Amino acid sequence: MKTQAGIGRRAGALLTAVAAVGTVAALPGQAQAAEGPALPPYTFDSTAQRVQGAASSSDAPQLKVGATYRGTLKKDGKVYYRVDLDDKRNAYVSVVAVPKAGGKVDYGDGFRVSMQDGTGTECGYQQIGFASSAYPRPLAAYARRIIDADSSTCQKAGAFYVLVEREHKPTSSPDDWELEVRHLSEPLLKKAGPTGLPEAWPSGTPAPPTGGPKQRQGGAGVHDAASLTQGEWRSDIRPGQTLFYRVPVDWGQQLYATAELGSSAAADEYVSYALVLSLENPALGHVDENSGSYNGKPATIALGPQRPVAHENRTAYDEATSGMRFAGWYYLSATLNPEIAKEYGDKPVPLTLRVNLMGAPKTGPGYDGDPGPFAVTAGDRDAAASGASGAQAAEQAERSGSMRILAAAGIGSGTVLLLGLGAWTLLARRRAAAA
Repeated sequence: MKTQAGIGRRAGALLTAVAAVGTVAALPGQAQAAEGPALPPYTFDSTAQRVQGAASSSDAPQLKVGATYRGTLKKDGKVYYRVDLDDKRNAYVSVVAVPKAGGKVDYGDGFRVSMQDGTGTECGYQQIGFASSAYPRPLAAYARRIIDADSSTCQKAGAFYVLVEREHKPTSSPDDWELEVRHLSEPLLKKAGPTGLPEAWPSGTPAPPTGGPKQRQGGAGVHDAASLTQGEWRSDIRPGQTLFYRVPVDWGQQLYATAELGSSAAADEYVSYALVLSLENPALGHVDENSGSYNGKPATIALGPQRPVAHENRTAYDEATSGMRFAGWYYLSATLNPEIAKEYGDKPVPLTLRVNLMGAPKTGPGYDGDPGPFAVTAGDRDAAASGASGAQAAEQAERSGSMRILAAAGIGSGTVLLLGLGAWTLLARRRAAAA
């Protein structure tokens, strides 16, 4: 006769066997393991507020200066945001568009971001797309309103509208794109800045930095971009992955950057547009990018020579020159073509970034107030030397601020306590004397 306990043991064994079969069935997940773990998702700013852009400017949600927001952009979609501007300061609204990983994009896919005044007059825009390097990766661009005494448009105070429009081909994935949106305002100048663009400037390529590469893994987004200074920096990048870095570039300095994919013994297959290297300025306006192929041998791509950071660069029509308009953190991103996985396997490829900073820092145009992100501080240089990301630097600053407050509170409390004890002692002595 079968006991209840025996039945229970058999049932438990049966469930264990079923679970084991399920595990084995999932393991053609050995194929999944061979493909490697999922790529880290884009790291959005942890302080970003969720806001959905409106279909009409009349319903556009307002963006506050210095804040970061998260939204979405649908296929063939357009969204409006609102910013309230004065008639004195330059304003920038940047958008980082993040397509879904593993999706498909085509040549010509991308987005356009523009700023308009209340009459619909366009103040400034950028348009960016995947071009021939047609595989999903974050794209960044900004819209701007610039105060210009020689202009008659977009100069008045009031409501302005930021329009984000997506370009989408029928063959591309219809997934929504995630958006990271920032609104920045540039401080006023103490006096008018220079407007003449120098015709001659150092455009030669400097010798690469020496000393050998140091390990510094890139971040997964703008918010956690790894900080770099001049030197050689070694990371590992997987097919389809984008790594983010940032470099503090002061007034008068020039940034040079190259990216090298290391050799592979696995194969010698040719992959076109294997790596894309992109540069964005401190307001996350797109400055420049380049791409290159890979055939299993060392392959290097370089950004074009950038002008020294100067206020007068903003007068140029060329985006690469205009983008070098203020000091601060400049962002580099490197993306490896997902097709590399088919030819070389889904495993990390050695990536070396070589960064040169040429020229001594100069005095800027002179802001009448806190320059905010449009400056390079001693703390920024420390972060670049240590590799601290923007997120880590912000946490450190917050901790330091909290400790200062606690210290001040402790000193204040101790002072009050000592004063109280002194008053009590004095009162006790007087009473004793009176007695």
